[in-house]
Amino acid sequence: MSDLRRLRRSIDNLDAALVNLLAERFKCTEEVGHLKASHGFPASDPEREAEQVERLRHLAKDVGLDPAFAEKFLTFLIEEVLRHHRSIAETGIHSLGG
Repeated sequence: MSDLRRLRRSIDNLDAALVNLLAERFKCTEEVGHLKASHGFPASDPEREAEQVERLRHLAKDVGLDPAFAEKFLTFLIEEVLRHHRSIAETGIHSLGG
């Protein structure tokens, strides 16, 4: 049971790190959204998004993570970022909380 507790503590720590990294990522993408809106750029950049998906698939493969899972994860993040960017473009403001 001590191994189980140790592993669960590690998982809890990794989950906390992931949440913190996602928060930092969304701070950056929020700034990108404001820049795009202020310059009249579209929320979506399909070429950049495709490059990111391909890059993440390669990174995942290199570390032994299923590339399809990595692509699904990044696609989810991109969809959320685009939702934020559209909101920023429409209102000029956006809260990361919702």
